[in-house]
Amino acid sequence: MVGYLAVTKSYLLTINLTDSLPGTIFLIDKRAFPSEGELLAFRWASDWPYPKGSIFVKRLSGLPGAIVSAQGSRYFVNGREIGIAKPQSKTGVVLKPGPIGAIPPGHYFVSADHPDSLDSRYALTGWVADDQILGKASRVF
Repeated sequence: MVGYLAVTKSYLLTINLTDSLPGTIFLIDKRAFPSEGELLAFRWASDWPYPKGSIFVKRLSGLPGAIVSAQGSRYFVNGREIGIAKPQSKTGVVLKPGPIGAIPPGHYFVSADHPDSLDSRYALTGWVADDQILGKASRVF
């Protein structure tokens, strides 16, 4: 999750508040959409455990039509391992696994390398919808 510093019509400068991605400051280009493997900024859709509308930055790991599968707690996108879904958060909250199957049109699978990343491996995040997306993010510092 990130907090934002400055807003313009085309850009948003944010500060990373968690350990899920390396880096402290990210620039979000609201005019650009990332390619698979690049960073995507989006608004959190739920009311918990972060306020609705909080800004998140994750890696775009699956495009519409890609196949998300799970073997036990290991998650894959088109056969490429993404990471392990933990049964509970580091604070002890039970985490429900995220969706599997073909990613529907207008939705995306997001992830991060950190083992505690709250990403599409979990139902709380799920697949990110087009209307949540802010743009392409780039690490500044």
